[in-house]
Amino acid sequence: MKKTICGVDVSKARLDACIEPGQRFASFDNDAAGIAKLAAFCREHAVTLAVMEASGGYERGVFVGLWEEGISCALTNPRSVRRYAEAMGILEKTDRIDSSVIARFAHAKNLAATPLPSEAQQRLKALVTRLRQVTDDLTVQKQRRASMFDNGEMRASIDEVIVLLKRQSLSLEGEIASMIDDDPLWAKLAETWREMKGVAGRTVARLHAELPEIGTVSNKAIAKLAGLAPIANDSGKRRGKRPTRGGRAGVRSILFLVAAIAARYDNSLGEFRDRLLKAGKEKMVVRIALARKLLVRLNAKARDARAAYPNAT
Repeated sequence: MKKTICGVDVSKARLDACIEPGQRFASFDNDAAGIAKLAAFCREHAVTLAVMEASGGYERGVFVGLWEEGISCALTNPRSVRRYAEAMGILEKTDRIDSSVIARFAHAKNLAATPLPSEAQQRLKALVTRLRQVTDDLTVQKQRRASMFDNGEMRASIDEVIVLLKRQSLSLEGEIASMIDDDPLWAKLAETWREMKGVAGRTVARLHAELPEIGTVSNKAIAKLAGLAPIANDSGKRRGKRPTRGGRAGVRSILFLVAAIAARYDNSLGEFRDRLLKAGKEKMVVRIALARKLLVRLNAKARDARAAYPNAT
């Protein structure tokens, strides 16, 4: 039996919905009242799955809100949806058309629901995101201060901002550490990961917040989630370069840094890096391979640690 799917195109102000089959359209405000009306619209038409693109962050409130209203939801890759539309000959792009394409794509892919993260997982991710923003702002302010060679008044103004950002950074780090310590599984994972030199508190927090699947999927799958898996590019006798693409940029960027540090202390990682360099591999290829090897090890450690907590989510 064909599912009844509601495709939702999410923007800052509006939610455009299309139910397939049948092409029933509706539009709602992107606020609490609008989400409630969207949920009622889905219930009215016996929708089994609401689908939206994971882009921009505006979808988060809708995703959580619909789940809380009892509507199963799924997130999908916007690039895949766009390419599906082009493959179907749909070159026009409006919010109404996009909602229809999302629903049709979900049918074609037979998408399953994306599980709703726990409240703790949502809060941890929000804290880690805010810590990264504060850290980036702090770097910018320090750079601005360094350029104020002879303007004491402006330097004093920037110093006030730096003090505030440092205080917020320490507060956020404390809250994140407390959340991890209070959860038995998270604490065990943190302890296990930090046995590797170079893996510090912020790395642990980013892994918990942005890669919660770690330890629950295969090494190949976790590498793909982080955008560190090579993508085949062969045709006939041609063997093309295998690039990496997509994945979670935040996790990938920190793994690049941590892998380079870990290779200084871990002989096997250092020898692996040196072997690739001696073979003439490009530096970026070496960075990706080293980060992937580190991630595979972290995934294996997480898998072993999770074995003691089979009922944890």
